[in-house]
Amino acid sequence: MSAGATASVTLHGVFIQIFDLGVLLSGSSGVGKSELALELLSRGHRLIADDAAEFVLDPQGQPIGRCPALIEGFLEVRGLGVLNIGRMFGAESLLRSCPLDLVLRLLPPEISGVPDRVYGQRNARTLLGVEVPEIALPIRVGHNLAALAEAACRDQKLKRSGYDAAEDFIRRQHRAIEASKNP
Repeated sequence: MSAGATASVTLHGVFIQIFDLGVLLSGSSGVGKSELALELLSRGHRLIADDAAEFVLDPQGQPIGRCPALIEGFLEVRGLGVLNIGRMFGAESLLRSCPLDLVLRLLPPEISGVPDRVYGQRNARTLLGVEVPEIALPIRVGHNLAALAEAACRDQKLKRSGYDAAEDFIRRQHRAIEASKNP
């Protein structure tokens, strides 16, 4: 890389802003990323990129994602084809770029496994040398993935503010156990 050149990476997925968080919907081809994005757009969230999101580091070292110009504003949905999101939902449904705050990896039922009941399926993904929180969402018949994606984002915002629901729950359990030992 030449002096002054900026490292970048292009990732497969849908990059969308949910509650002011930049979220990469990732997963294998055909798993439902675009359908989930379409549902989230109908709930008022904003599309940055479909299929290929380009990421670079901003001066503070945060990954920033944008869409390649050729496909900007379009979403390809199986069965419907290519949709012009700006024309369907209005210009406010599109965003040129956004920091990457969270990765939601959609898992088909055959590979999703059994998630931890307290912590879920949380991990981190390294992107351009930066760790980004990642949550694996198993796809199940009857699950409302848009509601799960929104809940994951709300929870991530709470974690950023210093609150961790799982840790709070565990502390409460320990206090209850101790209280039952000493009535």
